[in-house]
Formats: sequence, structure tokens, C-alpha cells
Amino acid sequence: MTKWVLDAGLAILLAGLEVAALVAFLFVEGMKKWAAKQGPVPGETSRFFLVLSAGSASSALIGYGSSRAGLPVACASQAVLAALLTLLLILGAATECGKRISRHRYRRRLRRQRRRWHESRREGSGHAPAPARRRQR
Repeated sequence: MTKWVLDAGLAILLAGLEVAALVAFLFVEGMKKWAAKQGPVPGETSRFFLVLSAGSASSALIGYGSSRAGLPVACASQAVLAALLTLLLILGAATECGKRISRHRYRRRLRRQRRRWHESRREGSGHAPAPARRRQR
């Protein structure tokens, strides 16, 4: 009976500590964003990925240690937390990847339009492009 109480208590304690650490991290990142007046915070995405990676890895290691110690409830709770953190990591990485791909495609489309516009201006003038002018002071 004592082992089951210890197992359940340890599962609740470890899960609570990990959730509290994640909430504290998100609060600190929110304060940085608020201090920057909702502007970009350098390294925000990389810190988020680092915390989620470290959190899921530590949960998996704690779960493995719990299973070796014969604490099935703590092991199961840590496995669930590791899976959830890994899912958050995958979703965050997919979102960031999608943003970067769309930004790259948009910039590529703008470059192509600019190049076409310059080519049409050159063809429409009937002569070679004018030499570059010097800046007047």
C-alpha cells in the first residue's frame, strides 16, 4: 500500500513540477514580448524548441527511471508528459517551417515580378539601358 501511495504521489509531484516549469518559462517569454511592445524577441523560437526538447527528453528519462524502480504510475504519467511535449514540439516546428516556406515563396515571387518589370521597361524603351548616374551632392 505504501508503494502505491509513493508511486501516485511521485507521479503527481513530478508532473506538477514539469507543468509549473513550463508555465514559468512561458510567463517569462510573455514578459519579454510585453517589454518589447509585442515586437519580435530575438531567439524566441529557438528557446521554445530547446525547452520543449529538453522537457520531453527529461520526462522520457524520468519515466525510464521510474519503470526501472518499479513505479508504474509515475512511469505512465512521465510517458504521457513526454508524448505531449513532443507533440507540442512537432506542431511548433511544423508551424515555423510553414511560415518560413511561405515567406520564401513570397519573396521569390516578388523578385520574379521585379525582374519581369525591369525587363519590360528595358524592352519597351527600344535602346540599351542608361548608364548609372552618379549621386549629386
